[in-house]
Amino acid sequence: MLRRVFSLACMVAVLLGFGPQAWAQGCVLCYTSAAAGGPAVQAALRSGILVLLIPVLLLLIGMVALVWRSATPSTTPSRLTRNS
Repeated sequence: MLRRVFSLACMVAVLLGFGPQAWAQGCVLCYTSAAAGGPAVQAALRSGILVLLIPVLLLLIGMVALVWRSATPSTTPSRLTRNS
């Protein structure tokens, strides 16, 4: 089940990567306006990208940890099972 979900997620990620919006970072207008802004603007853009990346990475790590924890069997016995 987990392998199926992982392969489906990979396939969706690959298909979304082929879209024209995914390659919009090569926009000439964006590149020229960022280059014309000078070093201060370029540094601000770099730090802005990192600021926007951190919450996404934290959410991704949290979701992976949640899936990993729910997929691995628990080693501690449950309170509901009793030996009589």
